[in-house]
Amino acid sequence: MHEGRTVFAQLMDWLPKHELAKCVKRYRGDFHVRAMSCHEQFMILAFAQLTYRESLRDIETCLRALGTKLYHSGIRSRASRSTLADANEKRDWRIFSDFAHVLISQATDLYAGEYFGVELTEAAYALDSTTIDLCLSLFPWATFRRAKAAVKPHTLLALRGNFPSVVILTPGSVHDVNILDELCFDPGSFHIMDKACLDYGRLHRLHRSGAFFVTRAKRNARFSRRYSHPADKPAGIRFDQTVTLSGFVSHRHYPDPLRRIGYRDPVTGKDFVFVTNNFIQPALTVASLYKSRWQVELFFKWIKQHLRIKAFYGTSGNAVRVQVWVAIAVYVLIAIVRKRASLPHSPYTILQILSVTLFEKTSLFQVFSENQPVSETPGMQEEPYLPGFLTGQ
Repeated sequence: MHEGRTVFAQLMDWLPKHELAKCVKRYRGDFHVRAMSCHEQFMILAFAQLTYRESLRDIETCLRALGTKLYHSGIRSRASRSTLADANEKRDWRIFSDFAHVLISQATDLYAGEYFGVELTEAAYALDSTTIDLCLSLFPWATFRRAKAAVKPHTLLALRGNFPSVVILTPGSVHDVNILDELCFDPGSFHIMDKACLDYGRLHRLHRSGAFFVTRAKRNARFSRRYSHPADKPAGIRFDQTVTLSGFVSHRHYPDPLRRIGYRDPVTGKDFVFVTNNFIQPALTVASLYKSRWQVELFFKWIKQHLRIKAFYGTSGNAVRVQVWVAIAVYVLIAIVRKRASLPHSPYTILQILSVTLFEKTSLFQVFSENQPVSETPGMQEEPYLPGFLTGQ
């Protein structure tokens, strides 16, 4: 029962607070802290994400206007922008990174049986990055171009449920292929990536770990064909070959055989050439896996539209990372609540409802039962099609 508690307080009850306490203790986040513990800092930043606050002054004004509701929602410290700015500047961002990974682990278990459009029993991940533009004079550490700054969240997205299993935040000048050096690959899992991550030396390390990759071949790639497999041409498979790299340097970096698949999209008529180290799955499954990589692009579009990761509350690297990780934690928390409470709403609808009901003293379940999802007519969708969790399907 809610017993007169606010919706925000009930939502925060879904957080594993003991796990957050472990993360805080691990990095001594509350050592010599007089005001605003790490737990309260997380709650304030979560409030800012859920209500679309744009600045520290905006957060301070809105929180002070709530009066006693704020105290009874679990935020006991005086919410001044200077205190929050100092917390974002000094508290180790790894506290919120580790806590977000705890939530990701829980959500991954909840959505383990989700269908993502491909008949596959193994785990599948999509690797990509997006660029968030910044002002060079305010973020000089975020090197990108001569007159421009940016950061890149390099994301390894679990396709079952569309959860970021790994997020590495770097300055915009860091190339995508370098992130392959930071990842650990689970044996038997599939990793789908675009041509920006095509480095045969790094892909061979992935191959030796027992994992699989699917990517597109570059136009100037040189192969020697060893064997041609039967191709399902009515389904769009143009060829299915076992090949080796014939270039001197590329063959030295990747001496093992590869599988080369040609595919023509029956809808657009475009031709694609895929390269993979998996020789077991049907060629059409490999093509479908690469097509599902688009989910990571839609994930980036979704979080840029509905979470606060384009305007930052601080200019230091630590403050930016704190805000990004709290945004990811809020994103995953909504997914957990939606799954465990069996809510029929899409995440977009859940966020919109919460943004205007956070400090109402009513049951969390009543809030959503009184706001049933509206059936959408073609051409009037609230959000783009996103498979799995993002659409509520």
